[in-house]
Amino acid sequence: VLFFFSPHFSSFLLSLLRFDIYRKVPKDLTQPTYTGAFISILCCVFILFLFLSELTGFIATEIVNELYVDDPDKDSGGKIEVSLNISLPNLHCDLVGLDIQDEMGRHEVGHIDNSMKIPLNQGDGCRFEGEFTINKVPGNFHVSTHSATAQPQSPDMTHTIHKLAFGEKLQVQNVKGAFNALGGADRLSSNPLASHDYILKIVPTVYEDLSGKQRFSYQYTVANKEYVAYSHTGRIIPAIWFRYDLSPITVKYTEKRQPFYRFITTICAIVGGTFTVAGIIDSCIFTASEAWKKIQIGKMS
Repeated sequence: VLFFFSPHFSSFLLSLLRFDIYRKVPKDLTQPTYTGAFISILCCVFILFLFLSELTGFIATEIVNELYVDDPDKDSGGKIEVSLNISLPNLHCDLVGLDIQDEMGRHEVGHIDNSMKIPLNQGDGCRFEGEFTINKVPGNFHVSTHSATAQPQSPDMTHTIHKLAFGEKLQVQNVKGAFNALGGADRLSSNPLASHDYILKIVPTVYEDLSGKQRFSYQYTVANKEYVAYSHTGRIIPAIWFRYDLSPITVKYTEKRQPFYRFITTICAIVGGTFTVAGIIDSCIFTASEAWKKIQIGKMS
């Protein structure tokens, strides 16, 4: 107890006060002003607005995209899942079939696995829905009458494509891509005897969420042409061709959120910076007003 009241300890405490960088102004030297109150209110409103803006940005996620050359889905076994939904309102379901072929030697006529035909227009038309896989090599699949037991004389290949998608279904609000570029394509007014060629360039796409989980899908660009083909034996039976090739470029979308430490740093900068600038403005106004008062007093005297 005697140590705390010794002169040496008291002098030590007094010397310690010299290191205080947060000096206190005596209460009798502070003076509230209407200008300072107005600036303080504006300052608090401004800080609140910036805080809410930063909080919204911190809670929300942003999508960062990048491009690189690689096969992102190496566990797929070199296969791509395809989902096709197409309506041919003037072709009977018995005549509609799906054929698949590619540069690896695959040639399949009348693919029926995971497919369904729905009659339209009282049986005069057909809606074909199917899911199948293709190899990761250039090739084509086409809707035609090649698998029918008897070929029609004049097959009508006018059609509407409801869906053509590759890979896993990817629906993210902030990602807008050509995952179903042919969805809604209407060729009902085209030449009934014409073939249709859709040239597709498939682009591998990866989406990685905040947890690090990846989903693999594919976007594609499309060009198309319509023609009536002939050979030395006469007119060739029309078909709807989807000719595809894969792009070596992969698009990756990564979901990211602002780090918490950056959010805290920004808030501290907003509060400190706003009060500092407001203090400078208030000090300038107060100094100017005091100088003006002195000038007025000098004139009166």
